[in-house]
Amino acid sequence: MTDAYKSLESRFRRINTLSGIGEMLHWDMASMMPNGGANARSEQLAALDVMANELVNAPDIGDLIKAAEGESLDDWQAANLAEMKRNWVHGTAVPSDLVEKMSLAATSCEVAWRGARADNDFAGLLPKLQTVLDLSIETGKAKADALGTSVYDALLDQYDPMMRSERVDSLFAELEAFLPSFTRDVIERQKAEKAPVAPNGPFPISVQNKVGLDLMKAVGFDFNHGRLDISHHPFCGGIPDDVRITTRYDEADFTSAIMGVLHETGHAMYERGLPTDWRNQPVGKARGMTMHESQSLLVEMQASRSEEFLTYAGPVFKAAFGGDDSAWNAQNLHRLYTRVEPGLIRVDADEVTYPAHVILRYRLERALIEGDMKLADLPGAWNEMMGKLLGITPPDDANGCLQDIHWPSGSWGYFPTYTMGAMAAAQIFAAAKKAQPEIPGALAQGDFAPLMTWLGKNIHAKASSKSTDEILIEATGKPLGVAAFKAHVQDRYGR
Repeated sequence: MTDAYKSLESRFRRINTLSGIGEMLHWDMASMMPNGGANARSEQLAALDVMANELVNAPDIGDLIKAAEGESLDDWQAANLAEMKRNWVHGTAVPSDLVEKMSLAATSCEVAWRGARADNDFAGLLPKLQTVLDLSIETGKAKADALGTSVYDALLDQYDPMMRSERVDSLFAELEAFLPSFTRDVIERQKAEKAPVAPNGPFPISVQNKVGLDLMKAVGFDFNHGRLDISHHPFCGGIPDDVRITTRYDEADFTSAIMGVLHETGHAMYERGLPTDWRNQPVGKARGMTMHESQSLLVEMQASRSEEFLTYAGPVFKAAFGGDDSAWNAQNLHRLYTRVEPGLIRVDADEVTYPAHVILRYRLERALIEGDMKLADLPGAWNEMMGKLLGITPPDDANGCLQDIHWPSGSWGYFPTYTMGAMAAAQIFAAAKKAQPEIPGALAQGDFAPLMTWLGKNIHAKASSKSTDEILIEATGKPLGVAAFKAHVQDRYGR
């Protein structure tokens, strides 16, 4: 290892450590912090963000990168250097004062969002949300100049490196050409069938929590390196050695919390599976949010809604919640979990209608970022587009444009990765089952080990050493595409 590269590793190790501290503080803010701590927490997170930005903006970083590019590096070191350079381009584009303003505004707005959603008060949130949007656009413009992209693509690149809206448009257009008629056919077919038996509640939160913990263990979650808590919006945070996941509970419907737990456990397993030797370096991080969402959706949608896994889960649910045996058999649960019906809430949507929720958000955030729509018009635009894409209209903003945490927290450009993650999940799960035919049978026993072992080798261990498409080509034989997702939903819902 040579001097320039060694110096860069030391610098980026410190940057990564600061990022990890921020992750833990953000988890605490979302799950434990009293509301009165919001101002102090905003200042803490902003200070960390500024410190990290100043480190990546050190005047000699560019020279060190240039020198290291001429040194003899192995494949992982070369990939790490490329990621350092990508982070440096992003970091040096944005001055520290803008980083601080953005961090303060996003934290303040996120805390305010909790009350605004509970009170159905979009007008009350609007000033803070407008500040976050304005600062996001300013950040995007600065990064667009450095990256040579549009403002929206510069923001998208933060979450999915090298992804551009032109490709998103192409992928989503292919989905839109297929899904509306397919969705109508599935809904009509299911209406003609005998309705599945719904388990009777209430479902006590304490029991839901225990079931969630048991299913996390089945997936392979290591509680020596993580925990489950409650928040307003389910998420996975923390660091690979201390992964924090959250869910939210509804005593009238246990499925939302349980599937939320399984979704976030998929994220957690990816984080835990990242290569230990590279944990503190850019190359050791997850390969963007399309890949991250593929891992959560693979566990939640592909594996945990399969009839094989529900063969195992049915008795677990029956023992926990009691009630009529007919509600808990695998066939009935499978019909419940694969019921297709347009709904208001994205995180509770079935996998057939889910892409419409994402397309809606993608189009609206692009319009806002590109100046084609005013933020004050968001509720009306949301309701209109919800009607066009899903045929339903929210009764209020709490179930409409206020339902997600992403925009208030400053995550503009994130939403497309959910549906691209669903596409990647279908590709990866199909490839895993082809390579390891025992996976479905193991899931029927509540054993995720064969699946997780394959994912660990072919996805998790690659971290950011390659691009998303390169990882997918090596694992599945193809770059990101729509075909596997179409085949998956046709097989599961077209019967």
